[in-house]
Amino acid sequence: MPNETIELLYRHRSIRKYKPLPIKQEQLSQILSAAQSVSSSNFLQSSTIIRITDTNKREKLAHYSGDQSYIIQAPEFWVFCADFNRFYQIEPNLQLEKAEQLLLGCIDTTIMAQNAVIAAESLGLGCVYIGGLRNSIDKVTELLALPKYVLPLFGLCFGYPDLSEQPEIKPRLPKELVFFENQYQPINHNLLKQYDEQMNSYYQHRTNNKKVGGWSDKIAEIINRENRDFMLAYLHKQGWITR
Repeated sequence: MPNETIELLYRHRSIRKYKPLPIKQEQLSQILSAAQSVSSSNFLQSSTIIRITDTNKREKLAHYSGDQSYIIQAPEFWVFCADFNRFYQIEPNLQLEKAEQLLLGCIDTTIMAQNAVIAAESLGLGCVYIGGLRNSIDKVTELLALPKYVLPLFGLCFGYPDLSEQPEIKPRLPKELVFFENQYQPINHNLLKQYDEQMNSYYQHRTNNKKVGGWSDKIAEIINRENRDFMLAYLHKQGWITR
């Protein structure tokens, strides 16, 4: 039988509607401490979190992210950044333009954010990631006064879930399609078909935003939609992966 922690992980879902209740300072401190407790490559701790309490900035960030109103409504909104500027301040002669450094910062920051989500959910809170911040990443960078070698990866809304919204848990890919032994395996199309049928049933029966179709037939639309062709130029401007 799964233990309490594993059961909590199984119940994860994105929450986009919150009660108008503030989160206690003690709980915020616990969430932050849990986020900081993750593993960090060579213990560089190459991440920074920016808590957004300014209403005007919340409104702008919501607009920049595609008019996602829950950024305004959520009791807490944090922006997670890969941060090598801290190292630049300590030692200005460092070479900080390598692709591996970008990967390191992104990986460490993502792990940190997931610890924050797990901690928040263990306290009865709900969360949703906001990758839409990168839709207008130049404007986000200016609004938050982010210096060179800082990359805003995503935001995180969290608060007490509004009980009027209880989103169903999405079925995940069969384990056989994501977990291999010793070497990569080609996709099992029979399993994929079964999963598509399962997802089609989920989409048609869930409470909100009903859809028709499976999982795989939406891949091209999703990937082609997320162009953000400006991203490479932005990264270069911020000092990342110039060599």
